[in-house]
Amino acid sequence: MYQQTRLHLQNLQQTMERLALWQTMPPQEDAFLSEQPFALDTMSPTEWLQWIFIPRMYALLESQATLPSQIAISPYLEEALKEEAYLAELLRPIIEIEELLQQQ
Repeated sequence: MYQQTRLHLQNLQQTMERLALWQTMPPQEDAFLSEQPFALDTMSPTEWLQWIFIPRMYALLESQATLPSQIAISPYLEEALKEEAYLAELLRPIIEIEELLQQQ
């Protein structure tokens, strides 16, 4: 489970890089203090993926912590990025992560 999750996270990062969504500079520090789901008020959806979701998932993997069994990121991204041509390609690895974690 951990290895498969790691591979899917790497695939997500590679997809974001290929789509030119991967940023070299993080958002301002106060953006990380958001209490809203997905940091709606301080980050774009792709910033949230890169700077919060992916690092938190890697932290869980590295500490061998229990992985979440119910995550639903794709509905948020489908709505937030519905106008973006890259949406389907970005969703592919995210849906794979969701489905994998739901099998636990």
